[in-house]
Amino acid sequence: MNKPGSWAQSFNTTHMSQQAEFNAYRTQMNERIFDSDSLVIKRFFNLDTNTYQEGVLDRKTKELMGLCVSLAMRCESCVKYHIGEAVALGATEKELLETFEIALVIGGSIVIPELRKAYAYMDEVLTGPA
Repeated sequence: MNKPGSWAQSFNTTHMSQQAEFNAYRTQMNERIFDSDSLVIKRFFNLDTNTYQEGVLDRKTKELMGLCVSLAMRCESCVKYHIGEAVALGATEKELLETFEIALVIGGSIVIPELRKAYAYMDEVLTGPA
């Protein structure tokens, strides 16, 4: 349920999946951020984009690494982003689950609440909305 005044109220989420809602919000807010014309912010976004490009490590591996750290740091929007990117790059459910396991060992039981959300989001991304 969306709270009054939350970002989600700006979207008609009645028939939106978690993935569609997340992607719409991310796109809208990135546009707002870039409209501010902050050189520091633009440079940081560029650094982030370049970090996840193909290199010695392939992009899927980098996204799984980002997912692991995001789970351990309990960043829900980061988790959603990295799940979506990893799946788009061919990550399988088994690869995602192994990444979840590593994050749980790294972060401990504090990761469990985020893990619940990650499973729900992964299921939607892999199979589509219920």
